[in-house]
Amino acid sequence: MGMLGKIFTWWNGASVGTDLFTSRHGEKIGTDAHGNAYYRHKKDPKRRWVIYEGANDASRTPPEWNAWLRGTIDELPEESMPARRRFQKDPTPNLTGTAEAYRPGGALGGPGQRAASTGDYEAWTPE
Repeated sequence: MGMLGKIFTWWNGASVGTDLFTSRHGEKIGTDAHGNAYYRHKKDPKRRWVIYEGANDASRTPPEWNAWLRGTIDELPEESMPARRRFQKDPTPNLTGTAEAYRPGGALGGPGQRAASTGDYEAWTPE
C-alpha cells in the first residue's frame, strides 16, 4: 500500500497514526500464523492490540490470541494454552461477502430453486 493509502485508510493494515503510536508506546509480544502482530503498552500492560497483516478483520484473530487480547489469559498463548488436539479444526475467518460465503438452496446467488409457498400465507392489503 502506498503512503497515501496509509494516511487515509485504516481497513488495510495500520494507519500512520497507529504506526506512530505503536512505535512509541507499544512492545511487540508476538505474531500468529497469519502474520498478525500483537502488542501491549509499555507502561500499562493491560492495554493490548493487534496490527493485522492485510485486511482488518477481527475474525482473523485465532482464539488463543483473542483470549490474550481480551485479558482472559495473562501469559502468551504458547505458554498457557494446551496443545492443539487432532480433532480440532483450524479457525476460519468470516466469509460473509466473499465467494466462499454460505448460500443455502434457493438463496440469491445460491444453488437450486426457492421452495414454492404452501398457501398458508395471505398477503395483507389495505382497505
